[in-house]
Amino acid sequence: MKTTKLLFGFVLAVVLSAVAWGNGEAANCKGLPSESELQTLLQAAPACVGCTGTIITGGTTVGGLFNGANMWGAVVDRDGKLCAFATSTTDPTQTWPGSQAIAKAKAYTANAFSNDASASGGPLALSTALLYTFAQPGHSLFGLNNSNPFNPDLLAPTGGQGGGKNQIVGGIITFGGGVPLYNSSGQIIGGLGVSGDTACADHEIAKRVRDLAELNPSGGPLVDDIVYTPPSVFLHPKCLNTFQNGSAVGSETQAPGY
Repeated sequence: MKTTKLLFGFVLAVVLSAVAWGNGEAANCKGLPSESELQTLLQAAPACVGCTGTIITGGTTVGGLFNGANMWGAVVDRDGKLCAFATSTTDPTQTWPGSQAIAKAKAYTANAFSNDASASGGPLALSTALLYTFAQPGHSLFGLNNSNPFNPDLLAPTGGQGGGKNQIVGGIITFGGGVPLYNSSGQIIGGLGVSGDTACADHEIAKRVRDLAELNPSGGPLVDDIVYTPPSVFLHPKCLNTFQNGSAVGSETQAPGY
C-alpha cells in the first residue's frame, strides 16, 4: 500500500508539472526555424550576406567580444513553448554554458510582450532591449524580471542533448538579444533569443537572424531596434565595443572608484 501511494504521488507530481509548464501538447512550430536552420542562420548572421540593407549600413561587424561568433540561439512558439535551440559553433561546449538559459529566456520574453497590434494600429514588436529602462529601479516595470520564472527542466548539458522541447520556457530577460517573430501576414508566431556575447552584440545577431529568416514585423527589421541615444524611454546602455547596423557607436562607460 505504501509503495502504491508513493507511486501515485510521483505520477501526480509529474502530471502537475506538465500542466504547469504546458507539456501536454506539442509546440506549434509551423513557420519557425528548425534546429538545423537556426544553426545555419546563427552562422550566417555575422557576415549577414542576404540581410536587408538597413541592417548593415555601416558594414557587417557586430562588435562585442567575439563579433557574434559563439552564440546560443533559441526559438519559442506563440505559447512560449520551446521549438528549437542551437549553437553557432559545431561544438556547443565552446560557447558560454550560461548563455543557453539566457537565450531561451530572451526568446520567451520577446514573444511574451509583443502583439499583432497596438493602439497605433501596427504591431507592438518589443525586443528585450527595449525593456531595459522600464525594468530599472524607479521605473514602471521594476520587478518584471521576477514575474515569470525560468523552467530549469529546459536546460540541456553543454553538449546540447535534450533540453525540454514542447515545454513553456519562462524566464524574463530585459537587455538586448531577444526579438519577436512574425509571419508574412504580420501575425506574431513566436520569439527568438540569442546569447553568447555582449547584450549589444546579441541584439545585432538576433535581428540579423530574424531578417535572414524573413520573420520581421510589418514595420521592418529595425522597428524594435536597440536605442543608445537619449532622450528615450527605451534607452539601453552601450556595451564593450558596441556596433549598431555595422557602425561603431562607442563603448560602455567605465565605472569610477573601483
